[in-house]
Amino acid sequence: TPHPGGKLLRQGPETLTDTELLAILISSGTRGRSAEKIAKDLVAKFQSFRGISEQSAEKLMRVKGLKEVKVCRIAAAFEIARRIVDDILGELKEDE
Repeated sequence: TPHPGGKLLRQGPETLTDTELLAILISSGTRGRSAEKIAKDLVAKFQSFRGISEQSAEKLMRVKGLKEVKVCRIAAAFEIARRIVDDILGELKEDE
């Protein structure tokens, strides 16, 4: 399967599945395990982005194919998302 980064560029990020978005963060797989397979395992194990975001780095590294660099990328993406949500919630409170 082609890496989902091409799909993101052609069709937009909103067209990608959760697994495809995670595969982009994971970037490259390991011997015998593609980034897409690792991403699929993550989603299967923790059910959702929220489920994944609630895991410790140590727990994420127990997923076959995830080591420190990949876990750091995933954790950074979730932290960025959290900060965006905090900003939006802060703006909504100001508007009340």
